[in-house]
Amino acid sequence: MSTSHPALTLADPDTPFAVVDVHRTRRNIERLAERADRLAVALRPHVKTAKSLDVAALLRHGTPGPITVSTLAEAEAFADGGYRDITYAVGIDPHKLPRVIALLRRGVTLRILLDSTEQATFVADAARRAGLPVPTQIEIDCDGHRGGLRPDAPALPEIGRILHEAGCLDGVLTHAGESYFAYTAEERRLAARNERDTAVAAAERLRAAGLPVATVSVGSTPTAHAAEDLTGVTELRAGNYVFFDLVMAGLGVCRIEDLALSVVVTVIGHRPEYGWIVTDGGWMAMSRDRGTSGQAQDQGYGLVTTLDGTLVPGLVMTAASQEHGTLNVRDGARLPDLPVGTRLRILPNHACATAAQHHGYHVVDSTRTAESAADTAPRIQEFWKRVTGW
Repeated sequence: MSTSHPALTLADPDTPFAVVDVHRTRRNIERLAERADRLAVALRPHVKTAKSLDVAALLRHGTPGPITVSTLAEAEAFADGGYRDITYAVGIDPHKLPRVIALLRRGVTLRILLDSTEQATFVADAARRAGLPVPTQIEIDCDGHRGGLRPDAPALPEIGRILHEAGCLDGVLTHAGESYFAYTAEERRLAARNERDTAVAAAERLRAAGLPVATVSVGSTPTAHAAEDLTGVTELRAGNYVFFDLVMAGLGVCRIEDLALSVVVTVIGHRPEYGWIVTDGGWMAMSRDRGTSGQAQDQGYGLVTTLDGTLVPGLVMTAASQEHGTLNVRDGARLPDLPVGTRLRILPNHACATAAQHHGYHVVDSTRTAESAADTAPRIQEFWKRVTGW
């Protein structure tokens, strides 16, 4: 739900709070949608980043479409919001199957994920007991990251057959997790090619065994923006791209100017002997994610901007305790004079982790200029309530 607050600006709510720039969000969404169209594949956005019906509504101009989720609570909440085509892209266990079947009985096409004969057997058994198929994808390991089977794994046809005989085999799914360490455009292109080739090889092996494969699903934010040919793939998944973050900027997938999520904090103290500025935004506001620590430019816990989104030269959030954030400067920059009470915005390392720390978003539009030179706090257009229940 959305509630208008036409008189509020970023100078009004208590800090810390999360802010979404709706213009940047729309621009990020359009960029990948256009790419998917050029590649002739369906786009199945991962909604775990924003966890918001209002943000998801921007994906297709308010019309619910295919989505990916990372928890069954997300699946249930989005089903309540009218979404009927959902992939739950985390390996299944027996205790979750009653909730899966309940969603299927509601008319939701909920696809689940697995990578073992053990899982395939209990899914097939549950489907037979329920008297309805449970659409299931086999997870394929394309780069040694997390779960999944290699396309040449001996168990792959066996798993496919167990699922097919119960009417449950939907296809294959892979995620190029190692693409988050692909630091050049060529490395990302190679990761995208490997992701496609691995998924297609697994699908062809199942088909050679006489098994139907309807879905060949690939995707990560880096590979989705690097893929040049998705022949044999039916759908593309990505989630972080809606907001982007400093990790993606550090990889070169986006620019700092594309980051749509930030956190507003307030200066609450100074430690001049250490060159510190202290704020009320610690890891409870930003998360503990230090995803840029292995990149060429470590961004600490986040880069600092003014309320209007202008980067403060050299100022970085370098440390965090639960409710305190520490800012200091680097690269010879001069520590700015920021009195107690000054409000700032912090750009996060990992949008998914930072968004998960907050119950909602205040919304601004970076294309709208301030009404006067003295008005440097963008007006809040509306409040997006996040999906609850997880």
